Amino acid sequence: MKQAFVFPGQGAQYPGMGKDLYDASLAARKKFQVSDEILGFNISEIMFHGTPEELQKTSVTQPAIYIHSVILAEELGIREKAQMVAGHSLGEFSALAASGCLSFEDGLRLVQIRANAMQKACDLTPSTMAALVGLEDEAVETLCAEVDGVVPANYNSPGQLVVSGSVEGIFAILEKAKAAGAKMAVQLAVNGAFHSPFMEPARVELEAGIRQTVFSNPICPIYQNVCGTGIIAPEEIQHNLIAQLTAPVKWTQSVRQMIADGAGSFTEIGPGKVLQGLVKRIDKSVSTAGFQSLPAAI
Repeated sequence: MKQAFVFPGQGAQYPGMGKDLYDASLAARKKFQVSDEILGFNISEIMFHGTPEELQKTSVTQPAIYIHSVILAEELGIREKAQMVAGHSLGEFSALAASGCLSFEDGLRLVQIRANAMQKACDLTPSTMAALVGLEDEAVETLCAEVDGVVPANYNSPGQLVVSGSVEGIFAILEKAKAAGAKMAVQLAVNGAFHSPFMEPARVELEAGIRQTVFSNPICPIYQNVCGTGIIAPEEIQHNLIAQLTAPVKWTQSVRQMIADGAGSFTEIGPGKVLQGLVKRIDKSVSTAGFQSLPAAI
């Protein structure tokens, strides 16, 4: 059975993240210093000593999770062990860097472009997201088709979908979902409709950055959000990464395909444990583990 490594997305951040890596490794310390230089502000200080509110800013959150995940992956030697990788939304950039498709520095530059572009898109048009639990995927898709400006955004696990859209549209679909028997239907504390057409201005901006960046052959297939299948060709990876901002995250489909392709264990690399829980909900037969920091033996 194959070993799969998965990388978390926005929302996994926490105060103090990465401090143990900085303290334990000279190589990691240099990566944090390079990150501060690339971003133009002291993200290390915010990661290590910032408040939850400071870490929640999109311009901080996305690079912080990327930096933590990729440095940890390098310290753990993931590139020598991975047989397949995937990342949830932002985590796809971490997966690309960890698998050698992107350099650490280029990946961070793209994440910064992505974060800033998404924030600008959010400011441009009011929009939001909602989590719907307890409905079949097809039922949620039908509800979205009935409400203008609302689309499926994250297929997180069977019966757990996130939708994106206009503020009015999200309010409408919350009522429809409750009437349809959803166990939970709640608006999320975000200021934008991620993975929807509302992110088109950000997609255009990110595409320009991606087109100017060198993508190499990864050491193993990366199962991308847009298609849910394992991709090796750099040109195809670029194409899917550009489409990701306005397309749904097909996490359920990705995990199922990884299992079909031989994955027997999934290890989450980076802050939080969200992906381990989602993988178990998708298929209880596989084993899961995670690293948020270096084990004592390393």
